[in-house]
Amino acid sequence: MKHESIIILDFGGQPNHLVPRRVREANVYCEVLPSSVSVDAVIAKEPKGIILTGGSPETDAIGDNQYIKEIQKLGIPVLDLRSVTTKAEEAVGSRLNNVLKSFLFDECKCRGDWTMSSFVEECVYELNKRIGDKKVLCALSGGVDSSVSALLVHKAVGKQLTCIFVDHGLLRKDESEQVEKVFKEQFDINLIKVDARKRFLDRLKGVTDPERKRKIIGEEFIRVFEEEARKLGKVDFLVQGTIYPDVIESGVGSAALVKSHHNVGGLPENIDFSGIIEPLRDLFKDEVRVVGRELGMPEKLVQRQPFPGPGLAVRTIGEVTEEKLEILRAADAIFREEIEKVGLNSEIWQYFAILTDMRSTGVREDRRTYDYTVALRAIYSIDGMTADWARIPYDVLARVSDRIVSEVEHVNRVVYDITTKPPATIEWE
Repeated sequence: MKHESIIILDFGGQPNHLVPRRVREANVYCEVLPSSVSVDAVIAKEPKGIILTGGSPETDAIGDNQYIKEIQKLGIPVLDLRSVTTKAEEAVGSRLNNVLKSFLFDECKCRGDWTMSSFVEECVYELNKRIGDKKVLCALSGGVDSSVSALLVHKAVGKQLTCIFVDHGLLRKDESEQVEKVFKEQFDINLIKVDARKRFLDRLKGVTDPERKRKIIGEEFIRVFEEEARKLGKVDFLVQGTIYPDVIESGVGSAALVKSHHNVGGLPENIDFSGIIEPLRDLFKDEVRVVGRELGMPEKLVQRQPFPGPGLAVRTIGEVTEEKLEILRAADAIFREEIEKVGLNSEIWQYFAILTDMRSTGVREDRRTYDYTVALRAIYSIDGMTADWARIPYDVLARVSDRIVSEVEHVNRVVYDITTKPPATIEWE
């Protein structure tokens, strides 16, 4: 089924997530293309309308050039948002029942036929057609993107899919068991769980530099994945959980490259695949969550927060040890539990605990202690590119702090991070 669509032409600068997200929220499919794309390529997409975003005062002058005139000659409505600043973009988004809505439905005459239920139906059909009777492999992290990708492929080809779940020992409390239970018991997916906890901790022994931690974990993950994949013999396709912001952030035309995205931590070079399957490549994160619900994924997994590939290794400052990981898991679980109790989990984009490498003097049961400090981080964000710290009520923070210092051994101090991104990053390492 061909959906009506809007083409968003990007004129460079920071990748723009907000405008395409607002268009999709109105149930209209849109696609971001570089402004260097030819008029013929734009016409071939048969768009109902075109939105111009990004750029600078220099590129704004393009508004009356031959390129735009050619498009307008065809009777395709054009909305120019290039001069809109980031702050003003937020206003545009909040007045969608005005600027964008009027453009989409009054000028472009869109019906709004982009829904996640129709996406699931069409995606499963296309996957079945493409894969046929071939074998598919998926590296399952337990995160939303890889999990939903796996469920879509499983719905299309069933037991032809094998998922490899590498437990590197750097997951949060009970996550390893949760992933195994959901995918094996609820969905009956071929799941190979690899217990590589000791292997990863051995490699991380004595390492304190965050970049070295990331590289070691990435390399080790590839080796484990590669070893397990070889045991399966010839595999035709590899599933990746790439989503649309990954594509945008990796650079559209002259847009700034924020970061290169390599799902699965980089592909093993000596495993031969006929092709890569990226079923979520056209979706934003909130759309991925809706697809997860359509497929029957438990809400706890659907709402799983963004979690770094190196896991708790980059939330444990300094050397990573089993003892420090256990402390962090317990503190993080308390924080998440209290946030969920008061219903803030649906408002806050990401919240987690960090085990700092700092010790300080404290008192427990009238005795002096010299123990760790746990930091709490909670932020509001749209796409993780910028973030503001969450104003959690003091009584909730007090309860979290009281529970952590009384229930978690070797912690005697809790602090709350109130730094925005930029200048700080969301994760501490």
